Amino acid sequence: MLTEEQEQTLIKKELGYHTSRSGGKGGQNVNKVETKVEISFDVNTSRVLSAEQKQILFKKQISLADNPVIKLIGNKYRTQLENKAEAREKLLTLLRKLLKPVKKRTATKPSKASKRRKLDDKKRLGEKKSLRQKIN
Repeated sequence: MLTEEQEQTLIKKELGYHTSRSGGKGGQNVNKVETKVEISFDVNTSRVLSAEQKQILFKKQISLADNPVIKLIGNKYRTQLENKAEAREKLLTLLRKLLKPVKKRTATKPSKASKRRKLDDKKRLGEKKSLRQKIN
């Protein structure tokens, strides 16, 4: 699990930003201004994540084994600032999802009532099928 403090440090110190021209809406603005933002986060060199967290990331995200850099793009909005915030939020959402602890399943037994209902349904279906048979 990522803590609020880890998220803030990660945003301030460990993200690399690269801007480029974006397609889509914006008219002439699209041709002049670099609004598309690409965020990169190197998992290996991260000081914010613990060794356990890095191990979890590598285990859950197999593509990180070849290239330990997570790259995400934000180009939904017309301004660079909004796209930067979008890309940051995408990264944090991905990290939260990957670092969320897996809930252990508790084994349960079917109740007596559900067992009884199952047997009654089977009996009813069997009777229905037996009524369909031709009598010799």
